Amino acid sequence: MRRKAYGRDFGLSSRMFLTMFLLGALYVGFFGLLLQTGASLGLIVVALGGLAFFQYFTSDKIALRASGARIMSPEQAPELHAMVERLCAMADLPKPRVAVIPTDVPNAFATGRSPKHSVVAVTEGLWKRLEPREVEGVLAHELSHIANRDVAVMTIASFFAMLAAFMMRMGLWTGMMGGGRNRDSGGAPAFLIMLVVSIVTYVLSYMLILMISRYREYAADRGAAVITGAPEYLMSALQKIASDMTRIPQRDLRQLEGMNAFFIIPTSVKKHAAELFMTHPPLEKRLARLAEISAEMGRPIAA
Repeated sequence: MRRKAYGRDFGLSSRMFLTMFLLGALYVGFFGLLLQTGASLGLIVVALGGLAFFQYFTSDKIALRASGARIMSPEQAPELHAMVERLCAMADLPKPRVAVIPTDVPNAFATGRSPKHSVVAVTEGLWKRLEPREVEGVLAHELSHIANRDVAVMTIASFFAMLAAFMMRMGLWTGMMGGGRNRDSGGAPAFLIMLVVSIVTYVLSYMLILMISRYREYAADRGAAVITGAPEYLMSALQKIASDMTRIPQRDLRQLEGMNAFFIIPTSVKKHAAELFMTHPPLEKRLARLAEISAEMGRPIAA
């Protein structure tokens, strides 16, 4: 397996292209249907354009604030920075900023609109619970997300879901306040149109997120295996994270569940849900694929 093979995943690239195409179609449809509520064309363009611009260019800051992560300098976290720098050299990537999340929940995520504008964050719980080689496997997984640029697609897709949820609240609020009818006196109330459009947009956005969310985890697992040359350490890390997560108080897990789509293991790992609606593949399937990759690399995993 060639070193840079992790960045050549046709399955992920095709899913990302299709997702962006469908998001564009969804954006146009959402824009057109909002016009039916009687809202000003200029107001809609400025509001949607401004929100999209803000979300795209501040996605890393939003994610860091939502998780409570703090950017660390090389002096503050020398070992973590050294790991990231070494892995970036192996993966031929620019070094991202490094952050630490002050929580005992073992986890990690990457965010940013491009490899040059990215952040890798790990929790204190992950750092103290895993062995150094296991931490490297997790970091390589997150760097693979950055190299594959799937973080940017997830950020854009999440923007539509966030916007639709906001519009749903606005529609409900307008309805409770006695919102008026549409411009056509025989039409449905404007707030009802807004509510229906927002619900449909939210559901479609969520399905588009799921379309690439699970596959991108497989691609990042494979990337981590190729970068480190040792899939068994990522396998061990995934098992430890999932096992330790079941011992974390629900209160602590709920504080971070908004980041589930970006974490290496969702904080909802305790819950059982249909695979169709999961943001991550089942742990068993990820381990099985990593075992196959390990065998390809001549490092078979003992049963």
